[in-house]
Amino acid sequence: MRIIFMGTPGFAVTILDALVAAGHEIVAVYTQPPRAGGRRGKAPTPTPVHARAEALGIPVRHPTTLRTAEAQEEFTALRADVAVVAAYGLILPQAILDAPRLGCLNVHASLLPRWRGAAPVQRAILAGDAETGVGIMQMEAGLDTGPVRHELRTPVGNETAAELTHRLAQLGGEAMVEVLGNIDAYPPVPQSETGITYAAKLDKSEARLRFDAAADAVERQVRAFAPTAFFELGGERFRVLAAETSDKSGAPGTVLDARLTIACGTGAIRPTLLQRAGRGAMAAAELLRGFPIPAGTLLS
Repeated sequence: MRIIFMGTPGFAVTILDALVAAGHEIVAVYTQPPRAGGRRGKAPTPTPVHARAEALGIPVRHPTTLRTAEAQEEFTALRADVAVVAAYGLILPQAILDAPRLGCLNVHASLLPRWRGAAPVQRAILAGDAETGVGIMQMEAGLDTGPVRHELRTPVGNETAAELTHRLAQLGGEAMVEVLGNIDAYPPVPQSETGITYAAKLDKSEARLRFDAAADAVERQVRAFAPTAFFELGGERFRVLAAETSDKSGAPGTVLDARLTIACGTGAIRPTLLQRAGRGAMAAAELLRGFPIPAGTLLS
């Protein structure tokens, strides 16, 4: 098929590679504009999809909006059979949704209608979902409300959000290739009107560990926000990259022993991999040798 691909992060790169490997013709890639560099004078950084498309020799477009007549005419002029959308980052107006012969198909990293919205992988981990998956959705104007053509399910393991996202991207590429290989075999099925939840965009403040919550919930918070989950001590921020739970108990936020076991609302967690500002990741025992945190310390 003649495909317009629309995506931005690494998740979308995996989908793009699957389409190319399946032999489809990618006539253009749409992605977010390059981001300004962190230092003055540093050139803007292209998105992961932008960089991959250039390496593949595919034309790249990065408009700031698709709502202008000019942008919509350029899109329509590509005469695509279908647009494949994966974490693109812009709302698609109706004129864009209608332009390809078969419309726009979205790879969404949840089992719709659960976790519609921006952060389905992290919200599934935070909620303690036992199962998640990917769906190939026929896009419409609503937020992830379109009918689903195909779905692949998978258990949620003891994974970080990054690890689960990578695995779901691979499933998403597989599912999209299956649908495009015989689209008539995957008719659109309307989503259920029950079980709807929304995966709100992540806020940086959510990465602060909440020791007043149950230990299982805090451990999931570590995995959902790795590598940015953190606690503070003496004005310094300590990132917790991995942790395990313990059945010890105490006042929430209190260090309980020499192994940095931290009391939670119920139970406790024990960080196993941490990072101080400006330093590399280290095991808890290594960190404590250079920066003792004695039992009885109260963490914020």
